[in-house]
Amino acid sequence: MNDWLRILDQNVLVPPHPQRARQPSKESTAFQCVLKCLDGPLIKQGRLEVLSEVGCHLRMSLFDVTYRHFFGRTWKTAVRPAEQLSRQPSRIVFDEPVYFHTSLNHPNVVAVVEVVTEGRKRDGSLQALSCGFGILRIFGNKLESPTSASQDKRLRLYHGTPRALLHPRLQDPVEQNRHMTLLESCSLQYALRPHPLLEPVFHLLPENLLVSGLQHIPGLLPAHGEKGDALRKPRLQKSVTWYLDDLFFTLYPSLEKFEEELLELLISDHFREGGIPLDGSVLEILERRLCVGVHNGLGFVQRPQVMVLVPEMDVALTRSASFNRKVGSSSKASSGNQALVLRSRLRLPETARHPAFAVVFQLEYVFNGPSGLDGKAASVTSLSSVACMHMVRWAVWNPLLETGSGKVILPLQGGIRPNPSRCLVYKVPLASMSSEEVKQVESGTIQFQYSLSPEGHLDTATGLVHSPEAERQPSRRPPTSPASPPAPQQGLAALQDSPVGPGLSLSQLAAPPRSPTRCRSATPSSRHPDSSARPLAQEQGLPLEGRISHLEAQLSQASLVLGASVADQLRELPFTPVHTPIVVGAQARSSGSKLSRASMVLLQASGFPEILDANKQPAEAVNPTDPVKFNPQKEESDCLQSNEIVLQFLAFSRVSQDCQGAPWPKTVYFTFQFYRFPPVTTPRLQLVGLDETGRTRSGSLLHLLVLTDKDDSSEAGPPGFQLKYLVEPGFLKPGEQRWFTHYLATQTLQIDVWDGDSLLLVGSAAVQMKQLLRQGRPAVQVLHELEVVATEYEQDVVVSADATRFGCVKPIGVYTAVKGWLHLTLANVGHGCEQRVRNSGSLPPSRSRVISNDGASHFEGGSLLTRGARRLKNVVQAQKLADVDRELAAMLFTHTQHRSKGPQGAGHEGDAVRRRKLERMRSVRLQESRGELSCWGASMLAQQSIRAQHARDLQVIAAYRERTKVESITSALSLAITTKHTIHVTLGTAEFFEFALRNPHNMQHTVTIEVDNPELSIIQDSREWRYFKDAAKLHTPVEEDMFHLRGSLAPQIFLRPRETTHIPFRYQTFSVGQPALVQASAELRSEKGTDARSPQKSSAMPTKHAKVLFRGSGGKPIAVLRLTVETQPHVVDQVFRFYHPELTFLKKAIRLPPLHTLPGAPVGRPGEEPPVHVRCSDPNVICETQNVGLGEPRDVFLKVASGPSPESKDFFVTVYADNWLATPVQIWQVHLHSLQRVDVSCVTGQQTRLSLVLRGTQTVRRVQAFTSHPQELKTDPKGVFVLPPHGVQDLHVAVRPQRAGSRFIHLNLVDVDYHQLVASWLVCLSCRPPLISKAFEITLAAGEGKGANKRITYTNPYPSQRTYHLHSDHPDLLQFREDCFQVRGGETYTIGLRFAPRQSAGEEEILIYINDHEDKNEEAFCVKVTYQ
Repeated sequence: MNDWLRILDQNVLVPPHPQRARQPSKESTAFQCVLKCLDGPLIKQGRLEVLSEVGCHLRMSLFDVTYRHFFGRTWKTAVRPAEQLSRQPSRIVFDEPVYFHTSLNHPNVVAVVEVVTEGRKRDGSLQALSCGFGILRIFGNKLESPTSASQDKRLRLYHGTPRALLHPRLQDPVEQNRHMTLLESCSLQYALRPHPLLEPVFHLLPENLLVSGLQHIPGLLPAHGEKGDALRKPRLQKSVTWYLDDLFFTLYPSLEKFEEELLELLISDHFREGGIPLDGSVLEILERRLCVGVHNGLGFVQRPQVMVLVPEMDVALTRSASFNRKVGSSSKASSGNQALVLRSRLRLPETARHPAFAVVFQLEYVFNGPSGLDGKAASVTSLSSVACMHMVRWAVWNPLLETGSGKVILPLQGGIRPNPSRCLVYKVPLASMSSEEVKQVESGTIQFQYSLSPEGHLDTATGLVHSPEAERQPSRRPPTSPASPPAPQQGLAALQDSPVGPGLSLSQLAAPPRSPTRCRSATPSSRHPDSSARPLAQEQGLPLEGRISHLEAQLSQASLVLGASVADQLRELPFTPVHTPIVVGAQARSSGSKLSRASMVLLQASGFPEILDANKQPAEAVNPTDPVKFNPQKEESDCLQSNEIVLQFLAFSRVSQDCQGAPWPKTVYFTFQFYRFPPVTTPRLQLVGLDETGRTRSGSLLHLLVLTDKDDSSEAGPPGFQLKYLVEPGFLKPGEQRWFTHYLATQTLQIDVWDGDSLLLVGSAAVQMKQLLRQGRPAVQVLHELEVVATEYEQDVVVSADATRFGCVKPIGVYTAVKGWLHLTLANVGHGCEQRVRNSGSLPPSRSRVISNDGASHFEGGSLLTRGARRLKNVVQAQKLADVDRELAAMLFTHTQHRSKGPQGAGHEGDAVRRRKLERMRSVRLQESRGELSCWGASMLAQQSIRAQHARDLQVIAAYRERTKVESITSALSLAITTKHTIHVTLGTAEFFEFALRNPHNMQHTVTIEVDNPELSIIQDSREWRYFKDAAKLHTPVEEDMFHLRGSLAPQIFLRPRETTHIPFRYQTFSVGQPALVQASAELRSEKGTDARSPQKSSAMPTKHAKVLFRGSGGKPIAVLRLTVETQPHVVDQVFRFYHPELTFLKKAIRLPPLHTLPGAPVGRPGEEPPVHVRCSDPNVICETQNVGLGEPRDVFLKVASGPSPESKDFFVTVYADNWLATPVQIWQVHLHSLQRVDVSCVTGQQTRLSLVLRGTQTVRRVQAFTSHPQELKTDPKGVFVLPPHGVQDLHVAVRPQRAGSRFIHLNLVDVDYHQLVASWLVCLSCRPPLISKAFEITLAAGEGKGANKRITYTNPYPSQRTYHLHSDHPDLLQFREDCFQVRGGETYTIGLRFAPRQSAGEEEILIYINDHEDKNEEAFCVKVTYQ
């Protein structure tokens, strides 16, 4: 322990300047600097005569010229005798190497070398004298390129001390400043070079720490010899892994008293610093965290593990059976005296057998309070809550390497004592009144059991092991309290590995939860914070950015495991997932500018249509990174109620690091869906390259999007593609304006980018639309550069020993790649509304949660056949029955159908009125032509026929009235007791409301409630009712056992005479349904110099209806509730795209992120996790989650049947974190593409051939095959070929993989004329590496070099002449002089190699494949290339 403390105190580092630290981090670069010798006289002879034992040494420090800031730690060499320092010539040899690594790759980050002489004065004291200093430039003028100095250099020295660099007059370049004076004939010889061998030991050396090669580093083996350099070729010590169990903290005098005092002091500090009194109920403890890491005195060897601690009673109540610490009755009775417990096991790898290696425990508290609590100034008007974290205690433990297991108790430390994190720690109790024994434990203790065995620890005879501090007083024990646990019962405990918690930054902790948390507050009486004081941003609950993942089929098969039979029934084994989970979290976001300013100028000058507001002024430009302040009232009161949403697709940028041979589409198209408009598939857009001079070329990184003609040529109009959506009050339904505003504020628009020729997915992007909120402005526009991300999944075929156990599966490697950047402009242009005053019928519905039927207590009168029609006055005008009832009009003229010569649809009741008018006209004309008839008898017969027809009509009318009289009167009277209401719902969200049911009679009734819609249900559980009322802030009474349940029959409720009661309902839908196509005023047009097209059909969300009938004791209705359900678009948090073989079952496990990180997820009590429930929009999809142990990650399992190729299936998955499925915390959209599966087993670098059968369709098609990996998969025919109708043809496929492993390749057969997908295959590759026969090694210079030419020889082992073909797995780094050569039997051939330069330093293994004439691998060579 003393060694660790000594190293910790001696290696205190000064951090870099805050402005430099905030810059984007880069990879750290290692250096070796050898200070060889010092030449020249430094000081005059007279100054050294007063000193004796004169010596000289060098000091080196890191310095930031830009901010004039020294950082790191000053390192100095050994003292050398300097007797001849003032004479000429003089030389002092040091020859000491210094090593360091830094990520601050900037030319202004330099090393300052100071020459210091020291000697003893006459009184014996030591005096040091600065003789000069030099500035050593580590990095060149070019960024990110270290000085490639492989030979010795001379460092010029200046007069004075390095402290002069802090003077403000010394501006960069410092060496050319007039205040800097050179030392004549004095210089320092040195050598500075990169040292890549130091990279494997970066975890042992902190960044910016200067260490000598002669200094011993904990964790490294010493060099051979007495004066060896241990860092020239560092060697790691062998490490061991420790396992810690039953870890708990004890704080004195008790946990509750300790936390109350901590909160009171924080409130006092906040008031003293800010001058603002803080309410005790505002400050809360969110989490108690434990950070554990292995420390070697210099720094943490690995990133510390973060776990959550919970009070002991919560663990005892939830997991008393599995937790092997028994809680006494006294501790159960008092919740205040308890310890903090870690519920799982700790695994500490990378612990070397060295006395300076120690395990550091840090106890941290996370608080939720007002801004300024973490030390920053808080504004007076700030009401937002932020999360801050403070370290309260820490401890250090040096493992006893001579014992394999045992138990240890350590005292906790705090206060101003230096700690490994170099931060302030909560104070310790005053020690003035404490004895030495009490001082060891009054700050608290930590107790745990340790073991070297991964299987757990047995009860050993090692006993209790104390820390060295505790061993000083073995006769005294810490004070015992009811919270002090007794010795645990030792035994073989069932332990589980502790998952490593995420390392959260303060910015991540600052996100306030949506719902109030049940945490410990500052005052014990105020445990629940006031929810009315929550900020507006928390009320709105804006979600995170949209996340997108694309996943392929999983090749591993689930193993069948049989359980052991205990009795007559099989015992179920503990649940273990059989599918590798997919972790939620890959996101595509709007990134910063990836283009240079010159490219942005060319992009803006390309002639894109300008977006103007209603006054023909340019729309206001908004920065996509600026925060959005959303005020719903401001949006509703805007005078410009019409919103014109504009999407401009400008350009598509290619990633500069892409391989030149990688496929790049010539045309692209986009698919997305905005609000409830139909899903959009844009036309094919051609990618036109743009270089620095404005001319187009094929190799440009920036490609403009240009609309193509039918012959795939570019149009002459402006570039880009523009879409407009006009959302006006006439398009929106009553009350929908508020939902549309909320949609813009919370939704993320998902855009898929497709190759227009191959119909393959290039990638996906997601963009938030909250910047489209105008907030009273006439028009806004925002330019986004969206990352287009593609994800590839690869299966590892190498099964380790651990992977063969029960419950383990072969892992799947996930590789995400940024394919490019989509340049997209979003705009919202406001327009005035023509109809400013709405009539009463178009007013938005009430937002009240309570529906009353008071307005439906009287009969308004009116016609029986025109019921439901709205009237301005209580007056009804008499009308003919045939004019108001279409069913009756159809019955009256049924006999005319046989004589009608009109269309066949003329018999429908919609045409009955027209046919009746035509019959009238015929009768009138017949009367007018009576005089012209040749026979008067014919006229009389016609009149008799008309009279007979009228008589029959009267009889039909009389019979119809008698039949419908009862039904019509009953329907008209039911309007007096009918209440109509409109609700707006979204997918998965439960809409809660109450219906005030009143008994209108003077007698009691047992009312039966009948509901005709399965999505509408009655809340029968009082706990669920209370939960929804609290969420809606509704204060109506709650009754227990309110309904009489009769199994599957309708529930009943008892009502007293004239009594009114509230019936709770919830409406929740999980089905999306097919949206109906209706005519709307929304415009979707293309701005390409043409007029607006006719109004397109809008994909309106389906309107549903529900009816609730309340029947009294006699079966007569006493009230009717008619609901109109308007479905609104929902938020999609993440999109998954699966590719799976056809006609099989897809089984996937998707891992949920920690529930406390999801917006809107409730926070449970300590030791308790909220439940997780899932629902799916497709009833044919099996979607479930399993109950797992406390603290374990949660997985959502999907099982869905795939259809025939190339079908696709879309559905939604909603995830809930509450028992009542009220509001989903996550909504996922899943796309399942069914493909034909082809399995290929091959060798890397060797060509494998196979054939696929093509079947022709009904017509002749011109088709072409496209693949996602054209470098590895070739097809024959290669280009466009004709597929005959109803014919069978072979498609020959040749696969030559470039790397080993299992992965997927997509193969599409596309109709090139109509750009339709004819067939699609999923090629599943299983590649094994070849046998390496020879290995070579070469070192090349990285950067802008010319490469290198090398030669290797190959001998033909056969007696006859053979032809060989050469291939490489890195064709961008290695080219051959000849790709094919012939060599006679037994002769040797020289193969010419051309190594291309590479910009970055590092190592690369390049494989050379020598294949025979059949393209079978004969030999494989491995060339290890080191770029430095």
